[in-house]
Amino acid sequence: MKILLSNDDGVMAEGIKALTLELSKEHEVYVVAPDRERSAAGHSLTLHTPIRVEELESKFGAKRIWITSGTPGDCVKIGINAILSEDEKPDLIISGINHGPNLGSDILYSGTVSCAMEGAMMGYPAIAVSLASMTSEPELFKNVAVFMSKFLHKVKDFNFPPKSILNINVPGLMLEELAGIAITRLGGKMFTDEYDKRVDPRGKVYYWMAGELIKQCENDDSDLNALRWNKVSVTPITFEMTLSSVMPELEKALCKEDISNWL
Repeated sequence: MKILLSNDDGVMAEGIKALTLELSKEHEVYVVAPDRERSAAGHSLTLHTPIRVEELESKFGAKRIWITSGTPGDCVKIGINAILSEDEKPDLIISGINHGPNLGSDILYSGTVSCAMEGAMMGYPAIAVSLASMTSEPELFKNVAVFMSKFLHKVKDFNFPPKSILNINVPGLMLEELAGIAITRLGGKMFTDEYDKRVDPRGKVYYWMAGELIKQCENDDSDLNALRWNKVSVTPITFEMTLSSVMPELEKALCKEDISNWL
């Protein structure tokens, strides 16, 4: 299988190196990643400045590796549309391994998730995968990479629904310590919205985001709760944002007769 890897932590991050090393044992791996960390970039694209692209010497088992000056979304978009040749186009796009969790509503800010979403928007099966721990031990990233290798065997016949990705969060534990896998929904917020107001040495006021981890439990089927039980969370996510269920009610409110009657 041909796999395109990208991330938001930059091309030299431990996560993408571990994933490349492991998956290249069985698959044809190509890497298009940012030249530096672009965490929390969300689904942003570069529109008003050039995107620089440079091919690096292949390493970690990858067939080819490129870096770009763009966002995570740029990497997948330009990789598919401009960098990869026709015979290099992927069967699957994987974004990660992110350093830190991507859970609940925080995925709205995630460059990792948005990177995979860009692939789904172009019609490719896509997965976002994160190490749900803030520790950076290489062994933990290797552990997630081994999990992903096994996971791909399990989902090889899974038909990814259009406009969707799988968002995976793996606890910072060894495989034998994991309590299993949970198919989950997105939970709520991970952190409180708090800012510290401070004053710099020149007397200027500034603010520092200082939210704390929310500790109350979610419902049993949330991704946040799965991690609390040391389970791998697998959440199917769609970018189809239309709230179809309220359309009839909204139409009744706005369009009882000719819409121009109240303009």
